[in-house]
Amino acid sequence: MTHTPSDVHHLESYRPAITGHCYRMLGSFFDAEDAAQEAMIRAWKGLPHFDGRASLKNWLYRIATNVCLDEIQSRGHRARPMEEGSPVAGTPSVDDLVQRPPNEWIEPVSDARALPSDADPAERAILKQSIRLAFIAALQKLAPRQRAVLLLMDVLGLTATETAEALDTSVASVNSALQRARAGVSQKSSGGEASLTESQTAMLNRYVAAFERYDIDALTALLCEDATLSMPPYQLWFQGPLPIREWMLGMGCGCRGSRLLPVEACGSPAFAQYRVNPEGGHKAWALIVLEIAGERIAGINSFLDVEGLFPRFDMPLVLPPAAS
Repeated sequence: MTHTPSDVHHLESYRPAITGHCYRMLGSFFDAEDAAQEAMIRAWKGLPHFDGRASLKNWLYRIATNVCLDEIQSRGHRARPMEEGSPVAGTPSVDDLVQRPPNEWIEPVSDARALPSDADPAERAILKQSIRLAFIAALQKLAPRQRAVLLLMDVLGLTATETAEALDTSVASVNSALQRARAGVSQKSSGGEASLTESQTAMLNRYVAAFERYDIDALTALLCEDATLSMPPYQLWFQGPLPIREWMLGMGCGCRGSRLLPVEACGSPAFAQYRVNPEGGHKAWALIVLEIAGERIAGINSFLDVEGLFPRFDMPLVLPPAAS
């Protein structure tokens, strides 16, 4: 069978949805892109045999799910520093700056590459909540097939019969896995509402202003009492306004003079952070994803793999000096 350009375009139109699904399964932007590419290749090769019993989108989800299940078998699960140990107690030292391999940590994902642009508002809200870091972290703790069932049914809306067909199992098995998966993922993991209120937006503006002028008292006043700060690939993390303040005024003081530019990541408020470049201008330092609880910041997640992440968010690695 000869494929037409319209066939290519039709399959490619589903890539963001497939990438988002792979991200939820794997917890890694990089792995998700690779898995989505493999799923698209398999779909392209299998298109002549597609019988139309399922929708094309559900057929693609089936292929992508099985690509991810194969991938999960070949590696361990990903997590956040908060799931892997206790917060730093006391004043941190150089000995606390222990890095772990990047493939052990959950990574942020670009909204533009993980959310389909043609989704209706209700669907987009669900998909946006389902790429938030807390939910992704909770998913990674589930058994792989439980993870797949929860995503296919509760996030993507497949029926038990469609999910059973996708996973080559029985409806009874799917329903049992869904019940266990729901018990393992709390409602808090979804991260609240999909869109920000006016007061939350104003609070974020105050956060950016405080960070850029490095007013740490004003910044920490915006934090929840149990707020966390983490910086993968470092395994250390901090909890509470006072430890976060001590870090930012101590070993983290190199962030003074930073610029924050907004990006769209993990369905959450996020910023590309640029620190002062000794050669002039600013250079990429971290991709910050914030977690919001009410009108306070509950989590500051600073991902330091800028050379890998910034290009995927279409952000430059260097900002030139501002024009005088």
